[in-house]
Amino acid sequence: TTKTDSGGNLTFRKMLSRTSSLIAGSVPRTALRALSVRGFADWSHVPAAPLDPILGMSQRFQADTDPRKVNVSIGAYRTDEGKPLVLNVIKKAEKLLLDNDSLNKEYLPQRGDVTYAQLCQKMLFGEDSALLKEGRVATAQTLSGTGALRLGAEFVKRYAPGTAVYISNPTWGTHNSIMDQAGVPYKPYRYWDAENRNLNLAGMLEDLGNAPEGSIIMLHAAAHNPTGVDPTKEQWDQIMEVCKSKKHICWFDSAYQGFATGCLEKDAYAQRKFADAGLSLFISQSFAKNFGLYGERVGTFNLTCGSAEEVKNVMSQMDIIIRNLYSNPPKHGANIVKTVLSDPALYQEWRDELLAMSLRIQEMRKVLYDELVRLETPGSWTHITSQIGMFSFTGLSPEQSKAMVEKHHIYMLGNGRVSMAGVTTGNVKYIAAAIDDVVRNF
Repeated sequence: TTKTDSGGNLTFRKMLSRTSSLIAGSVPRTALRALSVRGFADWSHVPAAPLDPILGMSQRFQADTDPRKVNVSIGAYRTDEGKPLVLNVIKKAEKLLLDNDSLNKEYLPQRGDVTYAQLCQKMLFGEDSALLKEGRVATAQTLSGTGALRLGAEFVKRYAPGTAVYISNPTWGTHNSIMDQAGVPYKPYRYWDAENRNLNLAGMLEDLGNAPEGSIIMLHAAAHNPTGVDPTKEQWDQIMEVCKSKKHICWFDSAYQGFATGCLEKDAYAQRKFADAGLSLFISQSFAKNFGLYGERVGTFNLTCGSAEEVKNVMSQMDIIIRNLYSNPPKHGANIVKTVLSDPALYQEWRDELLAMSLRIQEMRKVLYDELVRLETPGSWTHITSQIGMFSFTGLSPEQSKAMVEKHHIYMLGNGRVSMAGVTTGNVKYIAAAIDDVVRNF
């Protein structure tokens, strides 16, 4: 290690040795061990992370060779044949894009495509929104809904430091982990009534009323994940009054607009009602489910402001945040959405296909319920049909859910959540029989 190269310089190993000696006093010994004798980093001290509860279950499903296996763990739509679906309207839009010689692959601005953002605003707030007419909504294109949540969390950390985000219990697990990774404090509020398998409205209202004034309240705009239980219009009005009296910021996570009921307007009721009432809002928007653009990562983050000038300031700061998170969003998925939302014929075709997806899931709820009734499965199963959207919170215990996986090869989450999109006419009776078995025997 004391030899020199042809230019008389010390070799790399000698320099590494001297550098290590110099920094040994200020760098932890464990960090020094990260360099091997060959000069390569040694990451043997890095532990393996646990499998993601949802994606990990899908990995187990893929590895299973049992012909009876069923995957109802992941939140992605499937046809009645159990296959992924690319909407016909998406194929038409992509063909139009392919034939459009004016398009290129240049970078988008940090905030994304402005025309796309304006179309998304109208979908969220409505064509006649006063907020939009006054230019008081700041909107950035994001990496689907998850990216919108992460961008919003970063904004909260910088411009509302210390403010807690209140999140329903239960919720989509990544809500909590995103806040955790961003360094934003979060707390739970009651939502699920396990005994009656419905909304615990009284507990929810009490917790939101007890939250400090000006807290941020995360709300599922439609098709609550994982419970499938949404407030009624009257219940939304009660929630709004509490939030308004406490001057809370309401953060709607809109991942299923149009997918829950089959109607864009119905699924936007709460966010539009809150916006028209003058509450401060964040809205995270995703086009994964309602456009089937899971892998294209298409969404927006929206923030209501007091003036058009505030919007300019907020957007300038979001540009900086985005620049340092992922620089700028991708084009293709946004171009698809923009093409469909701006063309009346394609827009109507999309709404028709969206309704068809929603109706298939509603039909599977009914068939599953009817089969459980036919089997005289112990307990009440009316919640299967009263819940809405992609998921059903079955009420199965962790032990019963585990038996569904290990005995019956039906891959679902340990909290009892089932993706109704994975239920088909070909497997619904098998799923019902498995539920009947675990309820009786576990």
